[in-house]
Amino acid sequence: MVKLYDGGAFLVNGTELVPEQEAEKLVALTGKNVTKEEAKKGTIAYSILKEHNTADNMDHLKLRFDSMASHDITFVGIIQTARASGLTEFPIPYVMTNCHNSLCAVGGTINEDDHIFGLSAAKKYGGIFVPPHIAVIHQYMREMMAGCGRMILGSDSHTRYGALGTMAVGEGGGELVKQLLRDTYDVTYPGVVAIYLTGKPGPGVGPHDVALAIVGAVFKNGYVKNKVMEFVGPGIASMDTDYRNGVDVMTTETTCLSSIWKTDEDTRDYLKMHGREDAYKELNPADVAYYDGVVSIDLSTVKPMIALPFHPSNTYEIDELNANLGDILRTVEKEADHILGNPNVHLSLTDKIVDGKLLVQQGVIAGCAGGNYSNVMTAAHILSGKDCGNDIFNLSVYPSSQPVYMDLVKKGAVTELMAAGATIRTAFCGPCFGAGDTPANNTLSIRHTTRNFPNREGSKPGNGQISCVALMDARSIAATAANGGYLTSAETIADDYTVPAYEFDSTSYERRVYQGYGKADPEAELIYGPNIKDWPAMSALTDNIILRVCSKIMDPVTTTDELIPSGETSSYRSNPLGLAEFTLSRRDPEYVGRSKKVNELEAVRKTGACPLKPDPEMEAAFKALRIYLDQPELRARETEIGSMIYAVKPGDGSAREQAASCQRVLGGLANIANEYATKRYRSNVINWGMLPFLLDEEPSFDIGDFIYVPGVRAALEGDMQHIPAYVIKNEEGNPIHEINLHIAEMTSEEKEIVKAGCLINYNRNRHSEN
Repeated sequence: MVKLYDGGAFLVNGTELVPEQEAEKLVALTGKNVTKEEAKKGTIAYSILKEHNTADNMDHLKLRFDSMASHDITFVGIIQTARASGLTEFPIPYVMTNCHNSLCAVGGTINEDDHIFGLSAAKKYGGIFVPPHIAVIHQYMREMMAGCGRMILGSDSHTRYGALGTMAVGEGGGELVKQLLRDTYDVTYPGVVAIYLTGKPGPGVGPHDVALAIVGAVFKNGYVKNKVMEFVGPGIASMDTDYRNGVDVMTTETTCLSSIWKTDEDTRDYLKMHGREDAYKELNPADVAYYDGVVSIDLSTVKPMIALPFHPSNTYEIDELNANLGDILRTVEKEADHILGNPNVHLSLTDKIVDGKLLVQQGVIAGCAGGNYSNVMTAAHILSGKDCGNDIFNLSVYPSSQPVYMDLVKKGAVTELMAAGATIRTAFCGPCFGAGDTPANNTLSIRHTTRNFPNREGSKPGNGQISCVALMDARSIAATAANGGYLTSAETIADDYTVPAYEFDSTSYERRVYQGYGKADPEAELIYGPNIKDWPAMSALTDNIILRVCSKIMDPVTTTDELIPSGETSSYRSNPLGLAEFTLSRRDPEYVGRSKKVNELEAVRKTGACPLKPDPEMEAAFKALRIYLDQPELRARETEIGSMIYAVKPGDGSAREQAASCQRVLGGLANIANEYATKRYRSNVINWGMLPFLLDEEPSFDIGDFIYVPGVRAALEGDMQHIPAYVIKNEEGNPIHEINLHIAEMTSEEKEIVKAGCLINYNRNRHSEN
């Protein structure tokens, strides 16, 4: 079904793959000698990156994007950061959608306060404002902004428009701030991996099935990590653009940097239908293109899939799961026990096996992955004349935009779904991030959404409530609904249904979306709600630092959702200190208290007073250091004090910068990891002034211990490969031993940001110098 090449390969004429080990065949196929370095320039990705690169070489890119997008979890913080850094006007189209917090306020900022702030910012700085319920962020960008050869930056990890010929990148807010200030997105030229498609998806197989098959094959081995996935091959023509969009958006779950697809007449038709035919151009790899790897997929072999909790890569064919229910579900139950670490809270899935079949309790089709026109139309066809039943199982459908909703109404799909017992909602991302359709305790939800991380469905294990999500395509969700909630593959009921052509009506956009690009009004006032707060002040990095270990997570991967939970906690999104109270709350509830205690000592130090007297353990650590290093003059007043998190591989998942900013406002000064799961999380750590340390060996420190790093500013100016640090154990006698930290490559700007204390300080310093 899915084959991964061991090494790179050449693609000849877009159809024939030649493994690198067989490069001698190229002469016979092409009639010329082709070098690997020259063929690397033949990818679609290379041509787009070259067009957007402002540097004088292609090894270290400095990119400027064509447009940007944010939603209402992130745009307030981005604008506040940019404003504090000297923002005067949005230099490129910046779209602000309101698709994440558009239902109700839960404990923090009233949603409409943020929305009014966003509209006032669009007027002041010249932005595009999409009101609540009108469109989810990525559907609007597909319909109105994406175009062939363009690049788009978004403060959401699922910023992916590759099927429309757009290289899109999801990053933390700091990277968007840089673009707003006319700076660049700096990245080493990425590897490019061919996703070579052949065949045609079978009846009942939807885009989520194809996507999950890919994610399941490449996530755990890191095959495409921080690389560009370039979709090529004859199989592309078997899918229309709406279908391709559904596959493409899930490339984020592979941890790739971006994606791009070859384009064709169907791409042109999609853009033309949306009134933007001028955004089309044909994109193809050159006659010979070299790829750093190949994922080869015969689409005809893909079966309806399911990604079981707690990751989109935990994939099985639905038929395989149904044939081995007990064994497979017991492994998920064990994983849940490990994640929860609470003997009083237990997730049970095997109790949902009824007469040898799995009975699920909820179905959701929603967002940028599931709410697309063709997905909902096909689901409505499957449920036509059927009955979801009046028991516990329920089905909710969220069309991805108002234009999609309008055409679903015209086509009768909404009536069919309602008649079957489904409820229809508006464009909203809640089910994707834990703020909509939260399942009941100990229940299983099947969703055509993007993620199924622990607690992302909105459950609260700290309060004794735990539920979970399995990802499936809309087709199999509809088949399950038609079967009373018993897990059913759409392949069992598939027919020759053809989705009627979509008819885009832009009226709702024309009448509701504020189009302010190029119309900035500097005299306009920003309108603040009472819970929209500025960022607290952060200090510049000192020469020497001492860290206290405030959390130690030994899981193979730590997601951004574990670092700062999504869902109801996002109601504090516009209040940095309020949101920070939830940091690691579902993974290490004691972290916030520990970090605050450390931050109190740093606050004392910054007044010029001695920070040691309030904390005997810190005082003992300094005494031990002075003796061990034979430095009796070592002064705590001149040593920055901060908290630190150790995680094996942190940062898989969301681009939300709060996963890093919350650590920082609590006094975080560094992370130590074996590796960082994604570039975007590491970038967030840097932009918030924290050191992204790496440690190759097993950590020899525990929560409560101290780590002293001398000469850290000087280390940033070196190769950063050998940074000596000293662990002071928080135990009798305070024994000390040395460890060797290192930091992966950083740009000169990133080093200056960390030394300044954060991106805001760095930009202020630049403006003051000018």
